[in-house]
Amino acid sequence: MGFVKEFREFAIKGNVIDLAIGVVIGAAFGKIVGSLIDDVLTPLLLKPALDAAHLNNINELTLMGSIKYGSFLSTIINFVLVSLVLFMVIKAINKMKKKEAAAAVINPPELSGTDKLLTEIRDALKK
Repeated sequence: MGFVKEFREFAIKGNVIDLAIGVVIGAAFGKIVGSLIDDVLTPLLLKPALDAAHLNNINELTLMGSIKYGSFLSTIINFVLVSLVLFMVIKAINKMKKKEAAAAVINPPELSGTDKLLTEIRDALKK
């Protein structure tokens, strides 16, 4: 029974639960970002270039008939767009955190009775 109890304690720890939630939310967020890139940004950016090259898909680009550099370009474009989207999301999150921090500085939490007393003692000792 010791092994089962130890495993249960491990599995129910807050860090494990938080990590599991993070993985699930990360997977869902990855699907959102992937859809944004594959279904919105890539067609908007590549459609004019593909039309000029008379292609339907960037993966059709080949060199000497066998080197599929279009697939490589597609992977590079996908990486750049994912990086750009994540950068913008993180930048927006950091901006919101700065606003929350500024609001916390403007409205500091009320001191407890003990903290008020200690502050008064400190100020009296300074004098």
